[in-house]
Amino acid sequence: MRVATWNVNSIRTRYGRVVDWLVREDIDVLGMQEIKCKPEQFPLEAFEEAGYEVVAHGLNQWNGVAFASRLPLEDVETSFELQPGFLKGAEGPDQPLEARALGATVDGVRLWSLYVPNGRAIDDPHYVYKLDWLTRLRTASDNWMKANPGSPLALMGDFNVAPTDADMGDPSFVPGLSTHISQPERDAFAAFETIGMTDVVRPIVPEGFTFWDYKQLRFPRNEGMRIDFILGNPEFADLVTDASIHRNERKGDAPSDHVPVVVDLAIEGDDDDRPMIF
Repeated sequence: MRVATWNVNSIRTRYGRVVDWLVREDIDVLGMQEIKCKPEQFPLEAFEEAGYEVVAHGLNQWNGVAFASRLPLEDVETSFELQPGFLKGAEGPDQPLEARALGATVDGVRLWSLYVPNGRAIDDPHYVYKLDWLTRLRTASDNWMKANPGSPLALMGDFNVAPTDADMGDPSFVPGLSTHISQPERDAFAAFETIGMTDVVRPIVPEGFTFWDYKQLRFPRNEGMRIDFILGNPEFADLVTDASIHRNERKGDAPSDHVPVVVDLAIEGDDDDRPMIF
């Protein structure tokens, strides 16, 4: 089974590129972030014609997550346990949930498509929200694994954290002043290892960025960031046979500023000879 994650930065703008890539790369399941639309606005027809079922979770023109799959999507959830909400200028525990998390089980594998809050600035309430969001995601994942021992789990998506200095190549991000590289963010990301979740792509692809800003010729200069990840528990990691970052998808007409990250899984019963649907 070939599984991928991609921050598509508006699916209505880029559905042609996304569907073309899905078919060309023989992807079974794609988790998308920043679809920037409600489910009823999602361009379903193009995906269905290519043989993909879609589930989407979006509330407005911001954020939004989705799955496209050639295999059945089961046990769909639009938030994780105790997921925090956010409303600018509001305080208290009962803020509205944003469309940032979507879970589904595919062929016995639990997958989450996640769009972690940006944080905006270190002195912004959104930064506190981001750290809380990551902490609660870790707790929810830990609880799920304890309730489902032996089951594979992957957290996929745009984490908006560059975990190491090697993952940050954008000179506009300043240590001590900028989000994405602050120590609390990096600590929150690293804390997933304490529950057994690891980056399953890095052992196979140790170097490479997944995001390049549209401004200041960041892509031609390769001044990017590695902020899109697939974190898996040991049961998921044991299934991984290959991984790749598809840098070329940042090229061409109207690309997303992110590129796909892909893993191949050895799932018992896989039929590598199943026909593609065109």
